[in-house]
Amino acid sequence: MKSTPDLSDAAPDARAIELPLINYGRVRQFAGRAVTIKCHEDNSLVKQCVELPGDGRVIVVDGGGSRRRALLGDMLADKAVANGWVGLVINGVIRDVDEIATMALGVQALGSCPVKTEKRHEGQRDIPVMIGGVSIVPGDYIYADNNGVLVSTRSLLALGGVPDSRQSH
Repeated sequence: MKSTPDLSDAAPDARAIELPLINYGRVRQFAGRAVTIKCHEDNSLVKQCVELPGDGRVIVVDGGGSRRRALLGDMLADKAVANGWVGLVINGVIRDVDEIATMALGVQALGSCPVKTEKRHEGQRDIPVMIGGVSIVPGDYIYADNNGVLVSTRSLLALGGVPDSRQSH
């Protein structure tokens, strides 16, 4: 896969998430179709989602930017890897960063916090979410690396990028 700057140059219609996301996973560059979750300080839906087959997709979590409770930890990240998710983009924080750094998973988040969430079984899945000035709908294409995260309604891999084996088409 080309870098996000190269993809952005080749596809000016791709939108960049305007947040200072940090790359936490061992996989530093990842791409896939979006599955969206909207939740606030409750990762019940994230837990349900990582237990399903990922099929090379990316979980996009709109946690409202909260830094009080971690929406992903090592156990859920491990489950995501086992079930074929390529990455998560989180408008919120994670925990267990040292463990997640060793996993074959892409994880971008605002930061870290050691406090886990309360399981209230609240939130919504597979709805449009707005993160960093970008509307993301289920099925959009997500491209992430150390430069940031791009969102596109179409695959950008045909723009001269080499398809990633983890990429969902």
